[in-house]
Amino acid sequence: MFSNFDFQVVIDALPYLFLEGMVFTLKLTILAAIFGTLFGTVLALMRLSGVWPLPQIAGAYVNFVRSLPLLLVIFWFFFLVPFIAQKIVGSPRPIPIDPFLTALITFSLFEAVFFSEIMRAGIQSLPKGQVAAGYALGLTYSQVMRRIVLPQAFRNMLPVLLTQTIVLFQDTSLVYVLSLNDFLGIAGKIGQRDGRLTEMYIFAALVYFLISFAASQAVRRLQAHTAIIR
Repeated sequence: MFSNFDFQVVIDALPYLFLEGMVFTLKLTILAAIFGTLFGTVLALMRLSGVWPLPQIAGAYVNFVRSLPLLLVIFWFFFLVPFIAQKIVGSPRPIPIDPFLTALITFSLFEAVFFSEIMRAGIQSLPKGQVAAGYALGLTYSQVMRRIVLPQAFRNMLPVLLTQTIVLFQDTSLVYVLSLNDFLGIAGKIGQRDGRLTEMYIFAALVYFLISFAASQAVRRLQAHTAIIR
């Protein structure tokens, strides 16, 4: 089966694959994870809030977004937002949006839903006595959340947050629909150009597996370490 493989195609493409494709993929993953976590934390606090209608708004957003395929959300944002922006500013034609910005915003808004559920579980896992102790010390609600609850919740949920980030890393391959030069997109373009799609896709799958597996093992060790500390 492998006798007809041209491994030289893969070797020649390595600088382009990693210095441009993988750098792009990791950049999108890291930025989307950061913004997704921040927005997800806001959503989690809204869902746990007793101020109407914050829980209802956050809950509706979470239930709506996680019921949609990510690919559909990418399409919606890329094709519909330029027309919405056109209407808002009164432009005579749709306002184009940078494809990378489109991908970053889409992944951040989409992944925030899953990060919010993780953070909500982390907040609810803390003993309620800690919140009461913070109030007893004269801290306000925002101070209790900022200084007592969120640091502990984030620390407890860090392994799960990183696991979701691994899923995000894998999902970034969907940006091929925007013709962006991520790792998988570049592998596909080189494979089509040279007529070696099999070699390039097998190599891409191997790289995704190795990175995801190594990251999963690191998360498992981190989880064991944090469990020992607790």
